[in-house]
Amino acid sequence: MTEQQPVAVLGGGSFGTAVANLLAANGHPVRQWMRDPAQAEAMRVNRENPRYLKGIRLHDGVEPVNDLLATLQGSALIFVALPSSALRSVLAPHAELLRGKGLVSLTKGIEAHTFKLMSQILEEIAPQARIGVLSGPNLAREIAEHALTATVVASEDEVLCQQVQAVLHGRTFRVYASNDRFGVELGGALKNVYAIIAGMAVALGMGENTKSMLITRALAEMTRFAVSQGANPMTFLGLAGVGDLIVTCSSPKSRNYQVGHALGQGLSLDEAVSRLGEVAEGVNTLKVLKAKAQEVGVYMPLVAGLHAILFEGRTLNQVIEHLMRAEPKTDVDFISTSGFN
Repeated sequence: MTEQQPVAVLGGGSFGTAVANLLAANGHPVRQWMRDPAQAEAMRVNRENPRYLKGIRLHDGVEPVNDLLATLQGSALIFVALPSSALRSVLAPHAELLRGKGLVSLTKGIEAHTFKLMSQILEEIAPQARIGVLSGPNLAREIAEHALTATVVASEDEVLCQQVQAVLHGRTFRVYASNDRFGVELGGALKNVYAIIAGMAVALGMGENTKSMLITRALAEMTRFAVSQGANPMTFLGLAGVGDLIVTCSSPKSRNYQVGHALGQGLSLDEAVSRLGEVAEGVNTLKVLKAKAQEVGVYMPLVAGLHAILFEGRTLNQVIEHLMRAEPKTDVDFISTSGFN
């Protein structure tokens, strides 16, 4: 990127702000667009995003803006950190402006009714754009506080991967590359569902063995589903699979974990989401994932169990009891059992 052409970040949430700060710290001018003009003005004046990243100073190189047209026109590399429910409505009217640009999705979600991942929506809106995704064990606050962090940029476009590595790779933030865009993005979306279960388990005082079982079986379950959809199972042994799953299922800083923890304390789903004050993609992902798993015939007992807890009046104890009574399976789906006695 040249000094004359800023990098764009679309979205005023915690992760978009953390990435904008990273880009600026690496010497790149950044335009961070957000829909709310009052939020943009407050961030310009106070140099902080108090709603989503309180206490973190906004880098001088980040310019909060509210003019989407100018932001898209003025940038060749655009990081998209919009909620999954808003991505299409925000960008579709400006499809022509996206031709030939690098679009990198930061959003870990799935569109309801279509089961499309965010990069697939970007591809549909702007077929002439260069599409990539960024995913990994990346808690926004820790990135903003300069904790040592690694992530994965995934795209079939090797040059785009190299561009993203060049602008984001820094002293505390390491960027690896992958060509399995679908697997990397699907891992980032699916793990949110299991983080809700993990948060509930902690709130209910379940043991370390139980939490470990839940996380490990979650990895098996999400990998099994992803492979059925064409992803590479090896992708799930990396940062965007097991790495992201571990941090999201074990950290109180995770939004989806927080929702699960609140549910375990006895709050309703609406109360839990309201307390969070920010989008927890796992709730939306759960609904579409359960329907898709049924449609394609993939066994996903944790997904079915969480759906039963949130929407069918079941308890986590009942779900785990059902899981324990189920027919024994092989430990890892992709290791042959032909030599077992």
